[in-house]
Amino acid sequence: MSISIITFLFLCTLCGYFLGSIPFGLLFTRFAGLGDIRKVGSGNIGATNVLRTGRKDLAFLTLVCDSGKAALAAGLGMYFAPEGYIQLSGLLAGTAGVLGHNFPIWLKFKGGKGVASSLGVILVTTPFIGLLTCVTWLLMALIFRYSSLAALTALFFAPIYAFFFNSLASVGFFIFLFLLSLIRHKANIIRIYQGTESKIGDSKH
Repeated sequence: MSISIITFLFLCTLCGYFLGSIPFGLLFTRFAGLGDIRKVGSGNIGATNVLRTGRKDLAFLTLVCDSGKAALAAGLGMYFAPEGYIQLSGLLAGTAGVLGHNFPIWLKFKGGKGVASSLGVILVTTPFIGLLTCVTWLLMALIFRYSSLAALTALFFAPIYAFFFNSLASVGFFIFLFLLSLIRHKANIIRIYQGTESKIGDSKH
């Protein structure tokens, strides 16, 4: 018995949220005996803050898994979607995954900033746009060495790239992902303005 498209999209969103809410940074650091990552540095559960423990391997694993969980949510949504709803299903599930990462129910809705998760969604749902977005992040990171600035710039350009090379649906979702990231990076923006934001490669955080 087939289910309605509305029910399917709802299930995509729900499953995406719970998949995205898995706090890999917190789990990896605890299993490694490093305690609660929320008490280190910025208190964030993402890869950048995990790097502040000095464990590059754990930071890399967190980056891959945080990106992968939202990408997996998007991929599953697209795989099981009925014809005509493939990209929409992926965008919904993936965006829900980002929301799960940022506001995980298990951590009283206090999670990460969703950069890696957002990039994962963009890469799976629109691979060419994802590649352009990642290149933008890399260039900004190399030039200015601010991870937060690189992330915001890359996500700012994602909907612009999508406007020229993809669908209007992807533009709308990517605008939402940028605005969500902008809100989550409020403190970083203030520190950049004040000149106190940590740079990539700094020994002090």
